[in-house]
Amino acid sequence: MTICVCIGEVLAMCDKPVILHWLGDMFDPELKGYWGSDNLDEAADACLTVITENAGKIDGIKISLLDDAREIAFRRRLPEGVRMYTGDDFNYPSLIKGDAEGYSHALLGIFDAIAPAASQALAALAAGDLARYERVFAPTVALSRHIFRMPTQYYKTGVVFLAYLNGFQPHFFMLGGHHGARPPVYLADVFRLADKAGLLRNPDLAVQRMRLVMQTLGL
Repeated sequence: MTICVCIGEVLAMCDKPVILHWLGDMFDPELKGYWGSDNLDEAADACLTVITENAGKIDGIKISLLDDAREIAFRRRLPEGVRMYTGDDFNYPSLIKGDAEGYSHALLGIFDAIAPAASQALAALAAGDLARYERVFAPTVALSRHIFRMPTQYYKTGVVFLAYLNGFQPHFFMLGGHHGARPPVYLADVFRLADKAGLLRNPDLAVQRMRLVMQTLGL
């Protein structure tokens, strides 16, 4: 296939193993047909051909399709030594925990927003404490699914809003006006779900900033 030849030529110029990224069109509609086909099964075959033919040049692949069954099936077909990095912001706890046949490494956008919980959960997993791993991650899933809900390409609005609530930046403005890409109720639910997951570093500051944003929006 032409796509395999082109990518192979690029990989041949790399002096260190790379991480490929299959970013689904839910993140950017322009990425539809990214691997040469709109059919995801055909696209997976093309992608795996590239990986198999260039395994020595590839550290792993990150798949961001928000489809855990498809990621697991793909993971089981990878050549030995090539890692799967999950980009599934809907199903990450089970994908990272894995099964008898393997697991996915964590390389997730949502980890920016849930860093404290992610750190605790991964430490618990490393220690073999699966109960704590699942307990810490569980309340973050609802937040992540909300932040990455359709239209998924506006997920950054939720991530940046939470960063603002937590005091990591002095304002809630984004390039291209993306701070206005989600309705007020979406922002309110980011606040509510983050609180439920214990992810508001300074609740008083978060409440103050939440009120300011809502007042700015006339609410």
